[in-house]
Amino acid sequence: MASVTYDKASRIYPGTERPAVDALDLEIADGEFLVLVGPSGCGKSTSLRMLAGLEDIDEGAIWVGDRDVTHVQPKDRDIAMVFQSYALYPHMTVADNMGFALKIAKVDKAEIRQRVEAAAKILDLTEYLDRKPKALSGGQRQRVAMGRAIVRQPQVFLMDEPLSNLDAKLRVQTRTQIAALQRRLGTTTVYVTHDQVEALTMGDRIAVLKDGVLQQVGSPRDMYDAPANVFVAGFIGSPAMNIGTYQVFDGHAQVGRAKVALQREAVAALKSEDKNHVVLGFRPESLDRVAPNTDGAIPIAVDVVEELGSDAFVYGEVPNEFGDSQDIHFNAGDSQMIVRIDPRDVPKKGDTVWVTIREGEQHVFSAASGERLSGEVHTENAPVK
Repeated sequence: MASVTYDKASRIYPGTERPAVDALDLEIADGEFLVLVGPSGCGKSTSLRMLAGLEDIDEGAIWVGDRDVTHVQPKDRDIAMVFQSYALYPHMTVADNMGFALKIAKVDKAEIRQRVEAAAKILDLTEYLDRKPKALSGGQRQRVAMGRAIVRQPQVFLMDEPLSNLDAKLRVQTRTQIAALQRRLGTTTVYVTHDQVEALTMGDRIAVLKDGVLQQVGSPRDMYDAPANVFVAGFIGSPAMNIGTYQVFDGHAQVGRAKVALQREAVAALKSEDKNHVVLGFRPESLDRVAPNTDGAIPIAVDVVEELGSDAFVYGEVPNEFGDSQDIHFNAGDSQMIVRIDPRDVPKKGDTVWVTIREGEQHVFSAASGERLSGEVHTENAPVK
């Protein structure tokens, strides 16, 4: 096992001006499970392929342990990769698929069998070793692909959206199995996904990318509680954070007819380019349903109610009385707000509910730069193991 270091690593594809990955600086500790997450085209898979040696590194370097692997051939990097497509040989049995890389490396047959059987036991595949891939379910094929990586006993596992081809229920089950397996093996793992729920539930730390640029690195809790900018705030969390741009009056953000008190440090950090506006974010669970005459209450005209059994969410319009409707860009849609409510007291479509933002749970960002103004941004270094 080994640590992984991206040292200002960049990848610029021929014919493009903007790097696909732009000076990525990231340290991954020995034995850590790090998740690279971001929207499609953000550079996360390219970053993984740079580490695997499948993409050239135009600037900077990548280290595995104390070895610079920037120009080392993929086969000599001592890494194993699990792809989105299972990439299994259809004419081979499960056992032959799992042991194929060892066979190519001329490992003794007895040792191959021993490693394959050990991996099959970990992955609950023992009874399927003599089957062909066509006789397996999607989840079983994905476990075979993982078994093929495990038997190689690499220093680093790389996983490129390995759950994308699975149905929703199997995806939840398999992500739990992968996380538990990584803890058991203790192998350094870099996992790529566009699904922020996977990122929050699986990783020791999360690295968020946008347009090839690293936005923030931290634990799932830090990313959720103290996003570094508007992009991270809107990307991390499900349902998404409510985010809107509002005018500031006397230390308060004007949200509809309500005035939301801002922290002094946030107001003091405003610059001329912000034009006396802030971007205010608050999560659906940070809103309390209150009586209509409550001070600071925000009215919401209910459009949609999602009842999930243990939870319920209201999507509704926020009346805008100050001419800033074009600046309200909640992730649910223009002028839409999401509220988590008691599933035993659900309003009807067309009703108006009144909410207040819980004190200390709003996130304030610069209207000009999108950077966080309130509270400390948590960006963790790789933990020492």
